[in-house]
Parts: sequence; C-alpha cells; structure tokens
Amino acid sequence: MPAQPHDAVNPAGGTDVPVNPATGRLAFGWLLVGIPLAYGVITTLSRVGQLFQ
Repeated sequence: MPAQPHDAVNPAGGTDVPVNPATGRLAFGWLLVGIPLAYGVITTLSRVGQLFQ
C-alpha cells in the first residue's frame, strides 16, 4: 500500500503518532491522586490486618 500524503513517517521507519497534551495532564493527575490513594489503601489494609492477629 503506498504512503498517503497525510501519513507522517519518521526517519527511523515508524509512523509518528501525535501525543495529545491532555494525555500527559491526565497521567499527571492520576499520579497526584494515585500515590496518596494507594498509601491510604495500604495503610488501611495493614491496620485491618493488625485487628485480626
């Protein structure tokens, strides 16, 4: 299949996929929310585990 004029091809041989800036913001937001959330879940589960020892 011949390349179409709108297809972007980089010198390395692959196609360039545009990165949506909202994706980076979403990942950063999940990072800010996910780390404290994971800490809270782990802390809560460890305290619950101590109740049943």
